[in-house]
Amino acid sequence: MALGTFTAFPVRAGRVDRAAAGWAMAWAPVVGAVLGLLSGAVAAAGARAGLDPSLAAVLAVGLGALATRGLHLDGLADLADGLGSGRPAEGALEVMRRSDIGPFGVVSVVVATAAQALALGQLVAASPWAALSGAAVAGATGRLAVTLACVPRVPSARPEGLGAFVAGTVRRPRAAAAVAFVAALCLTGAAQAPALAVAHALAAAAGLVAAGVLLRRAVRRLGGITGDVLGALVETASTAALVAAAAATAWV
Repeated sequence: MALGTFTAFPVRAGRVDRAAAGWAMAWAPVVGAVLGLLSGAVAAAGARAGLDPSLAAVLAVGLGALATRGLHLDGLADLADGLGSGRPAEGALEVMRRSDIGPFGVVSVVVATAAQALALGQLVAASPWAALSGAAVAGATGRLAVTLACVPRVPSARPEGLGAFVAGTVRRPRAAAAVAFVAALCLTGAAQAPALAVAHALAAAAGLVAAGVLLRRAVRRLGGITGDVLGALVETASTAALVAAAAATAWV
């Protein structure tokens, strides 16, 4: 269920209920780490093949969007349009239900993907290992934001949909285990230099802070989470983590 929810891979869950959803949301950071590692590997391989690091990173970010069917970017665009509409909760949710994309959505997707590509390109230029480990941490952090948004204290904005299905399903011990996994993943940077592990930890923290601010805003405006909110959290946390990793790695 975690693979089916967060990727475009053709898998079938043995069962689909709220109990399974809780486990799937807890496993989300592992799926995110694999996706991030794939993007980092593509970017590093492209640069090694002679491409400019930024161009290699653009291709890697594009591949990442394909691997997730662009669902997280779609959620980011929908939430940006909903919050940017200035309407009350019901009106904002109605805007988010539409299939079209407005100006706020376009800008948010362009800024997010550009920031991801430029930050990943900077990591590639620093070293292949910085790109691999940094992208893996960013991918895991993006999905950890979803894990933490599915703890019992966060309500659903609608009585139906993905948000209602997964809201409150992640028990605190599982959430703590997901946090521990991302923390351990940050330590992989130490394979190159201890300071790189610190840079990754700062990046993960920055990603979670950015996602936390967005989650608080969404809950206050919409009344809870939706599938679009969860997708927006993935992109926000991943982008902030990549940008922070690039900035911190420059000091390593």
